[in-house]
Amino acid sequence: MKTRTLALIAVSIATIIYGVNYTIAKDVMPTYVKPYAFILLRVSGATVIFWFLGLFVSAKKIEKQDLKKIAFASFFGIAINMLSFFKGLSLTTPISASVMMVTSPIMVLLFSFLLLKGKIIKRQILGIEIGLVGAILLIVYGTTSVKNATNIPLGNFLVFINATSYGLYLVLVKNLISKYNPLVFIKWLYLFGLLYCIPFGISEIQEVVWTSMPTSIFLKIGFVILFTTCITYLFNLYGLSKLKPTTVSVFIYLQPVIATLYALVVGSDTLSLIKVSATLIIFLGVYLVTKQTKKSSK
Repeated sequence: MKTRTLALIAVSIATIIYGVNYTIAKDVMPTYVKPYAFILLRVSGATVIFWFLGLFVSAKKIEKQDLKKIAFASFFGIAINMLSFFKGLSLTTPISASVMMVTSPIMVLLFSFLLLKGKIIKRQILGIEIGLVGAILLIVYGTTSVKNATNIPLGNFLVFINATSYGLYLVLVKNLISKYNPLVFIKWLYLFGLLYCIPFGISEIQEVVWTSMPTSIFLKIGFVILFTTCITYLFNLYGLSKLKPTTVSVFIYLQPVIATLYALVVGSDTLSLIKVSATLIIFLGVYLVTKQTKKSSK
């Protein structure tokens, strides 16, 4: 099987996991575990797993000058990315959060233009503007009556911050991951991320009442740590090492489809005219931003 095909499969599996994660993580927060405590569990668990697996990998060590770059990327790819996402998800609904994440390819284009000196054309500028209009529409008007969604506008805004941070992360790590084994890279990425997250989650983790937590919630926490964190990051890193950042980020627009179907099936969310309208507007913006030109590759 061709390398490109394997990379596309890996990113697709990661996307499916992310899609169902919106509802699974929402079931845990904030009733049983507050968002920052959940992130601390997620990052610390993943850090232990990655460093354990790293013991069995013999690969090039991270150069000292690149450790600083990884620490910088981790601030956006782990700390801001995860903290804003889980906090936002705890305040909004699974479908709204997944729709907001679709703006990430737009932010990737912006950061690629600003940091990597990538080209940007009028069609893409129009796509950026349209996508941001859809995001603003969802933030301001995407309010519905759903259990455990206490501040949907703020939650949607925080998920937008998450999408922006993730877009910047994809651009920052593009050159780094081509130099190192993905597992070696990611264990350092998460170690730095853990250091960033400890101050936010340490107080909330002490509030968790473990004895009153149902087995199903423990299993959902385990799913988030093992699948949503470890599997998805490894698969996305592999995909990013073989594909362009914009190609990897485009898979994010499948998340609302998966998240919506799963949320509707389990009854954790509902559709509304605003959600559907904002989704269509954002998708149009993403299409204009990511439409391939004749000379593009990967």
